[in-house]
Amino acid sequence: MIWALILIPFCASLLSLLIRSDNLRRYLLVGAAIGHSVIMTLSWTRNFLPILNGWFAIDLIAQLFLSISSFLFLMTSFYAVRYLKNEKHDGKKDFEEEKFFVNAPEAVFTACLLMFLAMMTMVVSSQHFGILWVTMEATTLVTAPLIYFHRHHRSLEATWKYLLICSVGIAVSLLGNFFLAIAASAHNGVSIPLMRSDLIAAGSQLWTPWVKAAFIFFLVGYGTKMGLAPLHTWLPDAHSESPSLVSALLSGALLNCAFVGILRAFEVTAAAGQIAFAQDLLIMFGLVSMLFAAVFVIGQADYKRMLAYSSVEHMGILALGVGLGGTAVFGSMFHAINHSLTKAGLFLIAGNILAAYKTKNAANVRGLLSTIPASGLLWVAGILAITGFPPFGIFLSEFVILKAAIDQGRYAIVIAYLILLAIIFIGISAIALRMAQGKSIKPVEVKSERASSFLPPAILLTATLALGIYVPTHLSDVLHTIASLLGGY
Repeated sequence: MIWALILIPFCASLLSLLIRSDNLRRYLLVGAAIGHSVIMTLSWTRNFLPILNGWFAIDLIAQLFLSISSFLFLMTSFYAVRYLKNEKHDGKKDFEEEKFFVNAPEAVFTACLLMFLAMMTMVVSSQHFGILWVTMEATTLVTAPLIYFHRHHRSLEATWKYLLICSVGIAVSLLGNFFLAIAASAHNGVSIPLMRSDLIAAGSQLWTPWVKAAFIFFLVGYGTKMGLAPLHTWLPDAHSESPSLVSALLSGALLNCAFVGILRAFEVTAAAGQIAFAQDLLIMFGLVSMLFAAVFVIGQADYKRMLAYSSVEHMGILALGVGLGGTAVFGSMFHAINHSLTKAGLFLIAGNILAAYKTKNAANVRGLLSTIPASGLLWVAGILAITGFPPFGIFLSEFVILKAAIDQGRYAIVIAYLILLAIIFIGISAIALRMAQGKSIKPVEVKSERASSFLPPAILLTATLALGIYVPTHLSDVLHTIASLLGGY
């Protein structure tokens, strides 16, 4: 079944390049997304056998993060049908600079989108550090054309920035692989393969200094792609200039892939007896990321960039939760689900706002609740959710992390965490909620809202609302088991 998870989007990607009909290609996109989601759903009821000598396997971490990615991809594929239908293939006027540009061919866009799903599947299910690195780089290459869908100079600049900075991160993580290989080499004349399970089983035999060095390079390298500060600088540009459905996948799924890479390195470091070393680094990067987000979200003029800085904040919270250990690890895993659902929903709604108002400037958007009421209502709900307002799931996961810090008596972290959350809450609320109220400053030509434009984000936000009220027992058990694998409970 793992082969099916990889080959369905992979083959659909190649097929989409051969199909001439745009409508048929869109059906293919949705069909592949449905097929992938159905198989991922089956993974919760039966065990999938590893493939290629164990290089790819669906362990609990893979199951959790791949399920998130698969669900998000399904929702965005529904959204993409209407989006692609409305996009013009010939010259299109840039609403910011009044210049004309063309979009990338839809066939290329759809092929890269499906290949992105195939590569994410390989990253998350990879059990070998070398394969993990290769597939992580592949996600960079297939997502770059997605960012450059609107072929104007801003998206080109954002794409190059994304490629250059993430390539630096990938190069740094390659050094992490080298150091890990040294740490696992020539003990009793036998080297340990770079398989996750082998390294964890032989953790006590690894060279400790090289394990520490490897973790630092993995954290910096994959942290660059995850959006951890201070190497997050590609993220606001890429999220702002991408089509909104691509921004939703970048924020809700791609950042998680990089997080999985860090978790794999964390498991090995913990098995080598250096968990405290890794936790301290994660706490530091987590708080620094939240600090950068708090500084840049205040007074942010571009509402898509505001959402991007919010992603930096939440990636910091994920790192902080794993770093604190204990029940905070459970909170971190739960937070990954809630953030992905909420942020993907918000970016899809941002796409609806952009289509209606033709601007990304928050100051020029007023009266969402009256001009596009369905999207306006979802925008308000999404903003409340992402800022940690009860009863949404993010409130619950942030509270679990806070309580863990209090229980451990780490009051300096508690104070910093609360202050940064409060600043970001005020910053985002002041910008986003103002957009929903009042009357539109400029005349807005709005056709009736199509269900396909607001139902996918509505489903995503309903899911995070439901998780804030009730966490299914089976999901809770899985999150606790993952937490125990990462030194928590």
